[in-house]
Amino acid sequence: MRHTGTAPIPPPGKAGRKQWTGLAVLVLPVLLVSLDMQVLSYALPFISGQLGPSSAQLLWIVDIYPFVLAGLLLTMGSLGDRIGRRRLLMAGAVVFGLASVAASLATDPSLLIFTRALLGLGGATLMPSTLSLIRNMFRDDGQRRTAIAVWTGAFAGGAVLGPLLGGVLLEHFWWGSVFLVNLPVMVLLLLLAPPLLPESKAAQPGRFDLLSAALSLAAVLPAVYGIQKTAEDGLHAAPAAAFVAGLAIGWYFLRRQRRLAAPMLDVTLFRDRAFSASVATSVLAIFSLVGSGLFTTQYLQMVLGFGPLRAGLWALPAAGAALVSSALAPLLVRLIRPAVVVTGGLVVAAAGYAVLSQLHAGSGVAVLVTGTVIMAGGITLVMTTTSDLVIATAPADRAGSVSGLSQTATEFGGAFGIAVLGSIGTAVYRHDVALQVPGNLPHSAVSAARDTLGGAVQAAHQLSSGAGEELLTVARDAFAHGLRVASWTTAGLLLVMAALCLVLLRHTRPPLPEQGAGAGEKGAPSISPGPASAAQAGGREHSRAMRAPERPEPRRAASGPSGSHPSD
Repeated sequence: MRHTGTAPIPPPGKAGRKQWTGLAVLVLPVLLVSLDMQVLSYALPFISGQLGPSSAQLLWIVDIYPFVLAGLLLTMGSLGDRIGRRRLLMAGAVVFGLASVAASLATDPSLLIFTRALLGLGGATLMPSTLSLIRNMFRDDGQRRTAIAVWTGAFAGGAVLGPLLGGVLLEHFWWGSVFLVNLPVMVLLLLLAPPLLPESKAAQPGRFDLLSAALSLAAVLPAVYGIQKTAEDGLHAAPAAAFVAGLAIGWYFLRRQRRLAAPMLDVTLFRDRAFSASVATSVLAIFSLVGSGLFTTQYLQMVLGFGPLRAGLWALPAAGAALVSSALAPLLVRLIRPAVVVTGGLVVAAAGYAVLSQLHAGSGVAVLVTGTVIMAGGITLVMTTTSDLVIATAPADRAGSVSGLSQTATEFGGAFGIAVLGSIGTAVYRHDVALQVPGNLPHSAVSAARDTLGGAVQAAHQLSSGAGEELLTVARDAFAHGLRVASWTTAGLLLVMAALCLVLLRHTRPPLPEQGAGAGEKGAPSISPGPASAAQAGGREHSRAMRAPERPEPRRAASGPSGSHPSD
């Protein structure tokens, strides 16, 4: 660190105090977007009681936010490259804040679904902006890994702390308060962003393709609808056709990207095995993290009978594990190959799910806390490492679109975690309840109990104490059985991905110490005026860096200050 007569000046390529303070500002929207994926969990019983949504509407209240978020992230990341990432961030803060107020005042399920969709739109502008700004603010490899670790810790911590915040608010206020908490944070972001965050955008990004933007959204929603309806009603022609239509639109979207001179998604990046493996692993990591929250929150409230605040407090140990793991990730990557770090994190997460698979209705809270702590630690380790591997691929001009891709993968994984694991749990629950529910109960109570565990709890309150307790016992045992099946399924998927990552990432190495300085460090190569060739050059440069030999070649040892050979 060089010093002048007034303030220290960071060396070239190093971030200073302003950038680190700006990182604290960027953590705010990340924390909120993650919180909003989970904070609704404990509010659902209150929403069900006051708004009376059907089971399909209840699913859409939960799912519409992450699915709109996933469908628009790639579009918004590409838009940020064109209009400016800070500008997009601030526009998203306005939309997110206004949609939060509207959601808190919703008077019927349809209005709540609509406002949750608007929250997804606002969130889609926030997430890629934060990651792409980090990519441009922290040029040094080591600093970037640390910044992404902070970013990932905020995302994972928000997912775990969402139930706690929801519990505190619901203990003292009405259910709409879980949305109003967003408003002061968005106001703070709008005040602090202009002085602390630098504006950045692509020099020559090319024309914004509206058709590709529409296709990226149109590919997501029909596929999601098909999965949800199949989970609810079984396999029928309409949901199957919707799912196939979504896949077909997605295929056409990818085909279109290959032909465009300035694509919204540079599909050539997927030729790099490390990049593809990192994206796929991110999907599965968030799939398991968010999917587990769907079960654990209900288990604490409806099986163990905890109030919202008490149930939320039991999420703190897992949040602590996530924060510790995100801090350890950049340290481990300096010492151990990324393949080993990612594989180890997946195995640890699978062990956490193996613990959760031992839960029964009468197990108590200790088994659940142990399982979630182990799982959260492993998943956060994976997310931190793979997020850095993905974003390091991006040339500076494409930081927004690659950030959008990274977040699309994780948000899509979270949404499918709810849909797929929720469907598995629901199928097991309904099967068990249909077989074991007492036949002497009123038809309305039996029908409600067969739908959801929340319905069984509501129905039990309207029965005599003996009949109500009998119904609750059956429903809670059935829910715990569904949780165990979903946990074993997730553990198996994590172990399969661990084996794949050990192979696909085996050549991936962190950059050498001297490669992190300067604007031309690996992962942020200089780009040429042509946007398409720039993105492809970035992908090729990343591939060479990822496949570096165990010991540097002699010519590499004589590289210039940027860390790359002059001929590059």
